[in-house]
Amino acid sequence: MLQILKETAAWLRPQIPADTKIGVILGTGLGDLADAITDKKEISYEKIPHFPVSTVEGHSGKLIVGKLGGKPILAMQGRFHYYEGYDMKQVTFPVRVMQLLGFEYLFVSNAAGGMNGSFEVGDIMLIEDHINLFPEHPLRGKNYEELGVRFLDMSETYSKELRKLAVAVAEKNRIKLQKGVYVGLQGPTFETPAEYYYFRIIGGDAVGMSTVPEVIVAHHGGLKVLAFSIITDLGVIGKVMEVSHEEVQAAAKIAQPKMAFIMEEIIKQLKL
Repeated sequence: MLQILKETAAWLRPQIPADTKIGVILGTGLGDLADAITDKKEISYEKIPHFPVSTVEGHSGKLIVGKLGGKPILAMQGRFHYYEGYDMKQVTFPVRVMQLLGFEYLFVSNAAGGMNGSFEVGDIMLIEDHINLFPEHPLRGKNYEELGVRFLDMSETYSKELRKLAVAVAEKNRIKLQKGVYVGLQGPTFETPAEYYYFRIIGGDAVGMSTVPEVIVAHHGGLKVLAFSIITDLGVIGKVMEVSHEEVQAAAKIAQPKMAFIMEEIIKQLKL
């Protein structure tokens, strides 16, 4: 596995400016954030050695090399999900490649169902912590010391420094920013009302089918992580909504300009 990662990183290295330290993962309905990237070059996943290929509608399946907030970034337009049949090593493969390329930051976005009674559709939630309910752990199996420690401390998985910046940017620009805990599930079914209730009882504010594996691997690899959920449907008692993938995409597209603005402003402030 380590040799395969190194081969992919070696193939990508000439395609990416050497001073690129920021990776961005664009989730369901959030691919339009790519429009804010300047000086961009696109690389189809299919052309990259050993890279998985996205199969989900709304996930374009390409890397975008360019600038955001005046800084060089590498953005994934389309991610990989456990429910597609990939194992966790495949789901998190791009994050490992970013690590081997010397990246320092990972920005992640997703669409999620809201369980907090104060949430509304279209809200942006800053992820402060997560609850991992995936049936497979991304660090299960042989541990390579070159990639990280065997037993990983998770007391600060989401960077306090980056979260403070996000809150400051939102307050300065009067953007409503919720905060909460993200529950990660395998999917692909949306949650039943009883499941929503259960996830709320155990401490969740939002629930989705991604992000957690990528964040764990990024943290394992020493990257500072910032993650957001766009609340695209509600699982609050008395507000439980029927939901389709198309409705999730539509809700995400309405909120994504605000999230894109927050991300860009934070990136501008990073000292690389």
